[in-house]
Amino acid sequence: MHGDPDAFDIARSGSRNGERGHRLNFSHRSGHQPCFNSLPACMTWRGFEFTSFCFPVDKTRRQGWMTVIKTLMRKAYMQGARYSGLSALFSPLLSGVGAILMFHHVRPWTGGVGLNQLLEVEPDFLDRLLDDLNRDMRFVSMDEAADRLLRGHEDERYLAVTLDDGYRDNVEHAAPVFRAHGVPYTIFVCPGYADRSADLWWELADMIVEANDEVAFDTASGRKVLDCSTAALKHKAYAEFMRYAWTDIDEDAQRELVRSLCETYGIDRRAHSDASLLDWDELRALENDPLATVGAHTVNHFMLARLPRDRAAEEMVRSRDLLAEKLGKRPNHLAYPYGFPAAVGQREVDIARELGFQTAVTTRHGMLMPGHRDAMQALPRVSVNGNYQHVSYVETMLTGITVPPANRGRRFVTV
Repeated sequence: MHGDPDAFDIARSGSRNGERGHRLNFSHRSGHQPCFNSLPACMTWRGFEFTSFCFPVDKTRRQGWMTVIKTLMRKAYMQGARYSGLSALFSPLLSGVGAILMFHHVRPWTGGVGLNQLLEVEPDFLDRLLDDLNRDMRFVSMDEAADRLLRGHEDERYLAVTLDDGYRDNVEHAAPVFRAHGVPYTIFVCPGYADRSADLWWELADMIVEANDEVAFDTASGRKVLDCSTAALKHKAYAEFMRYAWTDIDEDAQRELVRSLCETYGIDRRAHSDASLLDWDELRALENDPLATVGAHTVNHFMLARLPRDRAAEEMVRSRDLLAEKLGKRPNHLAYPYGFPAAVGQREVDIARELGFQTAVTTRHGMLMPGHRDAMQALPRVSVNGNYQHVSYVETMLTGITVPPANRGRRFVTV
């Protein structure tokens, strides 16, 4: 959920897709000031992109620098594998039978310091990506992907498209692109978001940090004060807040803290939900789109691994029942909230299987393999996110070359 505070735009030149320009170029997003004593801007040469996060050089930014360096290393690895031919060489071994793509927000660049930029891509990038991937792979629904896995249908590689949380921009900006390309898609929805009983708490925290020079709140060990006076410090403050919210307090206390901070700092939670999330009427209309499927995403988007077993099971089954009641169709597919190792493990997979979900997806990075027919409630996905908005990066990921480094050498990924 971390973004790109003062990132510089890539040079889109020299090719149809804008991903493989041959000239070196620098430019910055409008509304952002160039900064100094930092990494270079974004540099693009033969599709090789380096993006800086413009952090001042001081000890307080070590975490920020490490994020930048890790991102640059991943990009360097992908481009090295691509242009050396290694990704193509190992693709038959690593690419499996296909993949499930994961998106969140799809919308034009919204500006700000970008604390959650990781979770959004732009519609024109989605359009280019689908145009490119449609040439070599078959897009299928989650129902068909599950059927192909179970039947061992391996004559052609396939992709399923998923979008998490139920954002309004999925309908306003992404759905027209999917329809233009004839691509099926699944939106995983939390009923708590649709009826406004739950909040996008991490986005509210983002808004609080962005809007203030200082954020303070009480903890068990005393009052915590976060310095948010600069773009770089906002990133540090947001990261510190997220660590606290995910590790030092439980899920209920986390939500209560954000609600309290919204009252203190004048953030309208309901207005943000109304602006950002699909409601029940919009979801019912979505059911009329033959390309669209609605999946379950629990009721309140809690981190299931931090809940008692019975409560985790209730979150899953109630989300399915509420969606069936409101939309008239029982969802067969589930996406675990957050989906990373600390958020979902074997216990949650067993619950999803016992509850009868045909598939359940994580956010672990991996390709679909024939062996996943025996792990249908622990399917990995490939995240298409704001840090890698180039067709070449997604193409390289889909060769499977990035899977072993992300999974301690494993190419078969479950939980």
